[in-house]
Amino acid sequence: MATFGPLLTAMASPMRADRSLDLDGAQRLAVHLVEHGSDGIVVAGTTGESPTLTHDETLRLFRAVVEAVGQRATVVAGVGKNDTVATVELAGQAAGCGVDGLLVVNPYYNKPSQRGLAGHFTAVAGATDLPVLLYNIPGRTSVEVAPETLLRLAEDVPMIRGVKDAVGDLAKTGWLAARAPDGFEILSGDDANCLPLLAVGGIGLVSVAAHLVGDDLAAMIEAFPSAPAKARDIHLRLLPLLTGLLAIDTSPGPLKAALDLVGLPGGPVRPPLAGLDAAGAAQLRGALAAAGVAVAGDAR
Repeated sequence: MATFGPLLTAMASPMRADRSLDLDGAQRLAVHLVEHGSDGIVVAGTTGESPTLTHDETLRLFRAVVEAVGQRATVVAGVGKNDTVATVELAGQAAGCGVDGLLVVNPYYNKPSQRGLAGHFTAVAGATDLPVLLYNIPGRTSVEVAPETLLRLAEDVPMIRGVKDAVGDLAKTGWLAARAPDGFEILSGDDANCLPLLAVGGIGLVSVAAHLVGDDLAAMIEAFPSAPAKARDIHLRLLPLLTGLLAIDTSPGPLKAALDLVGLPGGPVRPPLAGLDAAGAAQLRGALAAAGVAVAGDAR
């Protein structure tokens, strides 16, 4: 049985019009996600605007999502900071909120060496008895955890149970999948790369688009082992949306605009992110239409 996946949604953090945190909206959104394909929810990750959540808001968000769906889905807390001591502290506090696992991103801005990365992740994994999902996203953090480092951590640190792979290099993913110990889970951190990643040894996806097409993504992942052509057809149908949510503007701006269009809790992004301009909004509507996602108020 999978520790984290196979389909997790990196949940947006709904905001009210004044950009205050909407905890009621977060609970409604979490329930919607679990009812539409998600095996688990990642709270306060990149899509959840973790850099602009206060510490208190982050903990309240953990508690709210656990209360809403903790008996029905895996709740994974985003606790990664670029300070190891702060990450360890937040990991312990997240455990006290009742979450099921931790998402720990590469320390950003500092640009640690591979030894520094390994030490950071080892320290966090030793802070609680919760399983840890590493988040390897050099495009956001400016540093990549090398496959060899990931393998050593998978072999040597029992609570490190997987990686959210947003590197975009399938050769590296395949190298790790061929060598990782049983039970170490590789999940795509990029919706559009999920199907290719499954082909080289991944087991699932930490998704943004599952807010909108979660049932389809769950069906794609489930179909892949026995019906790859069916999985490919779903992937190709969804591809304009899977790529559009990231290409239109910085995430989660397009996602939050889409949530508003389909009538789900979203609200504005917090500065320094900005809402979509008219051209971006038009692109978004086109991507939603191509994927068959109904927009509130549209005649169908």
